[in-house]
Order: sequence, then structure tokens, then C-alpha cells
Amino acid sequence: MKTMKKIDAREMDCPQPVIETKNALQKNSDLTVLVDNQVAADNIAKLAKKLGCKVSRVEDGSDYKLILKKVLEENKEESTSEVEKVYFIKSDKLGTGSEELGEVLIKGFVNTLLEVEPLPAKIIFINSGVKLATLNYEIKRNLHKLEEEGVDILSCGTCLEYYELKDKLEVGRISNMYDIVDILNHADVVVV
Repeated sequence: MKTMKKIDAREMDCPQPVIETKNALQKNSDLTVLVDNQVAADNIAKLAKKLGCKVSRVEDGSDYKLILKKVLEENKEESTSEVEKVYFIKSDKLGTGSEELGEVLIKGFVNTLLEVEPLPAKIIFINSGVKLATLNYEIKRNLHKLEEEGVDILSCGTCLEYYELKDKLEVGRISNMYDIVDILNHADVVVV
């Protein structure tokens, strides 16, 4: 009887649990991963589904046990369409110099994205940029409109936790550094 490979990714910083899981799935069809937070569990589940695995999750106190089993190629989920343009937003202000002007410019920038063609495929928020998707009402409203038009809105989970904003995210989805780097690596155009 074949034993299932196990990874204990508890106490690992993002994106290490995702990287360890990806590497193990290249060599194993069945895998058990232990993590100690919901963000890591969600990120591993997303990766596993993208790689064609069935995912079972068991919560045990503050720990999560994910059981990953590769399924036949024809049952694999469709991968997302090719990324055309990705906007990478690193701050809650646009440009350097006056903070007040930077706040005005970033509002205008996000508002203008609704008016241009083609729309970006994805918008990624990192560092203080995550504040735009959580605290700024006007920008959140415009991000909702962009999401309704099919734009994928992502916010860095580590950044949301750092700024204590994870529970305030109302638009888009929580992502991780592995997913962000993978998206940037495969994008046709990255706008910073």
C-alpha cells in the first residue's frame, strides 16, 4: 500500500506553503498538507484545483489539513484565460511628492480604468495599496464595477493581515505572493 506524502507547512511564511505544495505535487499524485491559518489553506486549495486536484479540507482547532488527490486530465478545471494586461498597485497613493495629490491621482486613475478599452485582466494590490480595496469607499465602488465587467481584483493576504484589514475586504479576493508572481510572470503587459 502506497503511503501518502505529507507536508507540515505550519509556521511557514507566505508563500512557502504554496511553493512546498507545488513542488510536492510535481512528484506525487496524493498529498496531505498541514497549515496553521485559513489564508494558507485557501491559497493551497486554489493552487491544487488549478493543478487538477480534488481537495478535501479538515479543520482541527487552529490547524487545517488538506488532502489533495490528482484527478484525470479530462476532469481538470479549465485554466483562466490568457492574461492580457495586469495593473500592479503598490500604494494607496499615485506618484511621489504630495500625499494629498497622490490620493487624488489614485482615485482618478481607478475611475479612469472604467473608461478605457480594453479593460485590464487583473488588478493586484500589495503593501498599502490594499487600503484602496478596503478603506476607500469611492475606489471600492469603482473596483466593484470593474469586477462586474470581468476584471479579477486581487489583494495580498500578507499585506491585509499586516494592516489588519483582512475582515474589511469587500471587493475582489485574497491572494498570495506565489499567485501574484505567477500572474506577473505570465502577463503580456504589467503596468506598475
